[in-house]
Amino acid sequence: MRPILEIENLSVRYTIGGGLLNGPANEVRAVEDVSFSIMPGETIGLVGESGCGKTSLGRAIVGLQRASSGVIRFAGETLDFGSNRQRVTSGLQMIFQNPYASLNPRMTVEQIVGEAIQIHRLAGNAADRREAVVRLLVSVGLDAQHAQRYPHEFSGGQRQRIGIARALAVKPRLLVCDEPVSALDVSVQAQIVNLLRDLQEAESLAYLFIAHDLGVVRHLSHRVLVMYLGRVVETGSSDQVCLTPRHPYTKALISAVPSLLPTHKTRVVLKGELPSPLNPPAGCPFHPRCPIAEARCRTELPLPREVGASHWVACHLAHRP
Repeated sequence: MRPILEIENLSVRYTIGGGLLNGPANEVRAVEDVSFSIMPGETIGLVGESGCGKTSLGRAIVGLQRASSGVIRFAGETLDFGSNRQRVTSGLQMIFQNPYASLNPRMTVEQIVGEAIQIHRLAGNAADRREAVVRLLVSVGLDAQHAQRYPHEFSGGQRQRIGIARALAVKPRLLVCDEPVSALDVSVQAQIVNLLRDLQEAESLAYLFIAHDLGVVRHLSHRVLVMYLGRVVETGSSDQVCLTPRHPYTKALISAVPSLLPTHKTRVVLKGELPSPLNPPAGCPFHPRCPIAEARCRTELPLPREVGASHWVACHLAHRP
């Protein structure tokens, strides 16, 4: 079976500053040399601290941000910013993080969800479009009567359901979910996560699930990618990464996950702040905060190495317990 999405050596860089009043131009290295693939019906969890490049990667995949280099291949076809983008990526949609900002307050739910149906000509007339919108609303746990309301009349969880319905309107094969539950209450988070799982089973969807909460990611994902300062530092199955982490950064993320169960887990507290992507450190990008860094880590960039079946870690010292 062929992957639905293939990412090869993808980098995203932003130029800031420059010009007469803004000083010299600087380059922000948001994503650096990232490669992975997603199979049909699979969920890949992408985790890391705020500022590590998760959202920039997701936006580049769906075409909201131009990649600086690398290849994005969807359903076997290489994507660019030319004529094939709209035709191919109707099967590739995004669920945004903030349900309060991602919906147009001047449009009704029917207009919001039905807009893509109209643009892609998926319904013959207005009545067919209205019927399709109602089906989508019902599929995400809303009612037909909600179609004539405006976004401000809904709770955060309901708004996120509207966003999901909008993403499903063009019958996608893959959804990029950019922290879709981080702005919601914990009880509502569980409802949205369970909804995404049900939709995946019903529609055979694949997900790239972007989050900073490893607990949520483990519940939903088949495989997990851990990002730090624009680079993937560990990847493996959900159980491999969450139960037997090998990278020091992953261990710190795991130790921060709250648990009601009594455990002997040692809390790993990282020193310092995430370095600026304007001036990333030489060698391993994690070495300024790493509790086990050696001299080699300060000068030599670690390449991914396999430490188990399909379990890869970019760390010189990954062999250590």
